[in-house]
Order: sequence, then C-alpha cells, then structure tokens
Amino acid sequence: MSRDTRIFLCGQSLSLLGDTALWLALGLWVKDLTGSSSAAGLVFLCIVAPQLASPFAGLLVDRVRRRTLLLAVNPLTALAVLPLLAVHDRGDVWIIYAVAVAYGASYVVLSAGQSALLHTLVPTEQLAKANATLQTVREALRLITPLAGAGLYTLAGGAAVALLDSATFLAATAALFALKLREPKPQPHANPGITAGARHIARTPDLKAMVAGCALCMLVIGFSETLIFELPDALGKPSAFVGVLMAVQGVGAIVGALTATTALKRHGEVRAAGFGMTIFALGALLMADSDLPVVLAGKVLFGLGLPWIVVALLTLLQRSTPANLQGRAFAASELALGAPQTLSIALGAALVALVDYRVVLLVQAATVGLAGVALLNRMHGPWRLWTGTSTTSSSHPTGSPARTPARWWKRWRRSVPRP
Repeated sequence: MSRDTRIFLCGQSLSLLGDTALWLALGLWVKDLTGSSSAAGLVFLCIVAPQLASPFAGLLVDRVRRRTLLLAVNPLTALAVLPLLAVHDRGDVWIIYAVAVAYGASYVVLSAGQSALLHTLVPTEQLAKANATLQTVREALRLITPLAGAGLYTLAGGAAVALLDSATFLAATAALFALKLREPKPQPHANPGITAGARHIARTPDLKAMVAGCALCMLVIGFSETLIFELPDALGKPSAFVGVLMAVQGVGAIVGALTATTALKRHGEVRAAGFGMTIFALGALLMADSDLPVVLAGKVLFGLGLPWIVVALLTLLQRSTPANLQGRAFAASELALGAPQTLSIALGAALVALVDYRVVLLVQAATVGLAGVALLNRMHGPWRLWTGTSTTSSSHPTGSPARTPARWWKRWRRSVPRP
C-alpha cells in the first residue's frame, strides 16, 4: 500500500477507536440512568436515523473535494460530542439522544466521504484488500474497545469516553492533513440529480442484488442493538457483561475480516456476501440457547459473517461505480440499508418488551438466512439445473460459466459411442 493509503487507514482506525467505545458507552449510560433496555436501544436508533438523509450527503460528497470535506466534518464532530459532559442524571438523557442524532448525521457524511476518498487513493484491483484491511483494524479495535469502553465508563463515567472520542476525531483530522494527495476537482456527471446513485445501482444487476439482499438483512439485524442488553440478564450476568459479548463477537469478526479478501477472490462479491449471511444466521440461532458456551460460539459466528458482507458490498460498490458517482451511489446504498435498519431498531426495542428475546433471535436468523440463500441461488439457481443455461456473472472472479447437470448430461451423451 502507498504512504497516503497507510496514513489514511491509520487515521480512520484512530477514529474507529473512539466510535466503538462511545456507541457502547451511550447505551450503557442510558441503561444505567433509566433501567430500560428499550431506552438504551433507542440510542442506536438516534444514531442511524440520520441515514435517511444520506442522499443529500452523497450529493455533497460528489460536489466538493472529499479530503477538504473530511477536514471540516471531523473537527466539528469532535465538538458535537462535548455536550455529553453536562449529563448527570435521568433528566439529562435527552442530551445523550441529541448528541447521538448529531453523531449519526456526521457519520453519514464521513462514511460517504471516506469511501469515495479511498476509491481515489487505491487502485481498483486493490480495493478488496484495502477494505478488508480497514475492516480488520475495525474489528481488532472492537475486540479491545468494548472492554476498555465499558471499563472506562464504569471507572470514570460517560464523560471520559466522550473526551476520548473527541480526541480521536482530532487525530483523524491530523492524518488527513498529512496526506500528500492532490485530489482532482470533482467532475460533473451527465446526470447531476440527487437520485443518480440510486439509478446506477438499479442498472447494475449484481450491485442491485447485493443491495437488495443486504437491505433484507437490515430489516432484522437492527434487533441486535437491543438484544445485546438482554443477553446478560438471560445469562445471569451484570449489564457490563455486554463488553465481554462484544469482545467475543470481535474475535469472530477479526477472523472474518482477515479471510474476506480470500473469500472475494475465490467466490466473487455476491457469493461471498451470501456465505457471510448464512454464517451470521447460524450464529443468531446459537445465541438463542441458554448455555453460555453455546451463546459465545454464536457470537463468534455472528461476528465472522458480518465482515464478509460489509467488505463484499463496499468493494462491489466502489469497483462498479464511476468516480463522480461514488458519493451518491454510496449514499443510495446507505439509505437502502439505513431505512430498514432504523425500522428494525425501533421494532426490536418494542419486540423485546413484548416477546421472549429468543423468538426475536429466531426471526433474525430465518430472515438473514433467507437473504443469504437468495444471493447464493442467484449464482447457481435451480432454474439453471433444468435449462442447462450457461451463464457468466461479472461478480464471479473467474467469470466461468455455471456447471449444471444438463451440461454434464450432454457431454456424457457426446462421449458415448453410438452403435
């Protein structure tokens, strides 16, 4: 990797360090102040709700230089978390929710800008490796920061975690200043509208299938934001055990991130995402058990499947999108995923209060598993078994046609000597 790529990834890694610690601390903070898992889950709803405005963020990213935009938004985000220093009792919970909304709005702009800037920094053939590297660092930090964040929150309170997060955004700003990149002026697109990114996704078959499959998963994955606070109670552990569960999930996620590049090279983006969804679904099933070792094994698989999905989606999106559409295409995918995720977080907070958490886990496993099978079936669908159609997918790394029983039968018939 080039010098600029390494510096950029280091800066983003420092920012992720504060992100993970703060997200968990905000949920624990609300849980301690209110005693409600549903109220804690609503913190994550506030964070993801601004994704509904992501098309406007994507349009902004495509209209300006991405590095300049990130240099402005990072320090503003560092300031946005400081009102958390004023939170002292249950009556101040609204401040946590307000900061979570502002934090989520910043995240929408930063994520689109970072993805577009990475596309500028890295050659197309190295995008999978760069995305997997960043995902590996992200998951490695998540292995450490849940325990560290929960510990820092327990020892010093949420204000200390907020200060840590603010400092990491300033560190990310310093990394951006250190880049030697001379980013070209954004070029106008033939269709400058705000929906150009969505139309691009709709015209690209593999990308359309990937976004649709991930959107289906997000209809239930958001349940986890509330379920994570139910598991310690079900296992007879204190609420701070959430940090242990997140760390165990991080072990699986690191393995998933380290193997994501190999999975994409071997299977292509679409099939790799399908396998990731299947692994995730199996993990959700195991988490419905009441035995601690089984639940921990489920968290490992839960974490392992997610990086395959994330890296596959990002790589396919970046690889198949023109430079002047990167922001809007990323934002369109974020909206397609963020809307069902927002709904699922709100629905999960309500469902956990009404039904047994294990029922929610079973629904989650069934839905994500269905999406995974759909993506795998897209590459080797049953209809091809009977038609003998030889198809080639752009997402398959070798571009080789599907082998079907019909083809094998014809080959065998040709090889048999006729009397």
